[in-house]
Amino acid sequence: MTRLLLCALWTASLTLCSAKAVESPIPIGLSVAETSSAALLGQEQVIGAQIAETFFNAQGGIGGTPFKLILEDTGGDEAGAIHAFGLQLERNRVVALIGPTLSQQAFAADPLANAKGLMVLGPSTTARGIPQIGDFIARVSAPVNVVAPYALRAALEQNPKIRRVAFFYAANDAFASSETEVFQGAALAQKLERVSVQKFKTVDSDFTAQVRATLAKKPDLAIVSGLALDGGNLIRQLRRAGFKGKIIGGNGLNTTNLFPVCREDCDGVLIAQAYSPFEQSPIQTAFRERYKTVYRKEPPQFSAQAFAAVQVIVEALRKVDAQKKLSQWALEDLRAALNRQVLAGRYETPLGPLSFTPEGEVVQKKFYVAQIRMNPDGKTGRFEILGK
Repeated sequence: MTRLLLCALWTASLTLCSAKAVESPIPIGLSVAETSSAALLGQEQVIGAQIAETFFNAQGGIGGTPFKLILEDTGGDEAGAIHAFGLQLERNRVVALIGPTLSQQAFAADPLANAKGLMVLGPSTTARGIPQIGDFIARVSAPVNVVAPYALRAALEQNPKIRRVAFFYAANDAFASSETEVFQGAALAQKLERVSVQKFKTVDSDFTAQVRATLAKKPDLAIVSGLALDGGNLIRQLRRAGFKGKIIGGNGLNTTNLFPVCREDCDGVLIAQAYSPFEQSPIQTAFRERYKTVYRKEPPQFSAQAFAAVQVIVEALRKVDAQKKLSQWALEDLRAALNRQVLAGRYETPLGPLSFTPEGEVVQKKFYVAQIRMNPDGKTGRFEILGK
């Protein structure tokens, strides 16, 4: 008999009837920023995740059962993430949750899921301390302290005469605050001089005071840690004020949605990458071809990371299903089994081979640096992987 029929016949069986069965299609939560300034990143994540949904369901889903991504918009703040996670936990009854977009949101919302035994797999939460939130928290996005220094090394290779560095960061964002600490530490390790540290907020659009204070210090290099909208406007204002030196953008600027913001002034900006569209593997080729067929350009990092997050969940669910059909699991038990399987697995993804530490930190071996090359129209461009 099915669980529902048994519950109908024996309503006194509290243990049996209180255990929530897994639904079909299998619900996987996707909670990223579809609105707010962070949507410039979140929209790319939705695209990558939906490509994965179509691709893996065409392969038979999970043991012949399809899965469905359940979207809940987090917006760009902590309250939005908490609300979206609450809906995924209680109303949508998802087996796992991919998100949020921002580390600042993760520190607020991840503990709610962790307390309920729901795995959260972060597609872009790279600040220090994310996996340490709890046993059910992991990420496919390599931490900022691993990735960011690659961009600084690339800038020094292009211009060995760099000595004076200015830093800009969004003080209201946990990731940007974490990232600037990494960049500053890496610069000091290279014996560079920190001549200016300027704060701003992700909602700011006028950076006149920060730019003037910085240019007075005559830096050779500027490093911007923020999001695409605020960071892009800052870069544009920095260039328009006469800054001729190198610019490094942090991971929050790692999107082609940056181009319409800083336009021709984006040209030459260096950004470290956890993804290259030019690496060769069957899954990378499949992802890249499907993205390019629709969008007529190379896929960005945020889409690749979201695809990889869905892939990890699906492949782990397939392993669990091979042990016992998902329809036979109570939801709470499946969530726990899935969490164990994700951390134990190894995955060939568009990001390259991935695995996890027992704490939930991603293990990724290869990273890149891209330089933005704008087209003559001053509105479109590309990320050119250096040394490819």
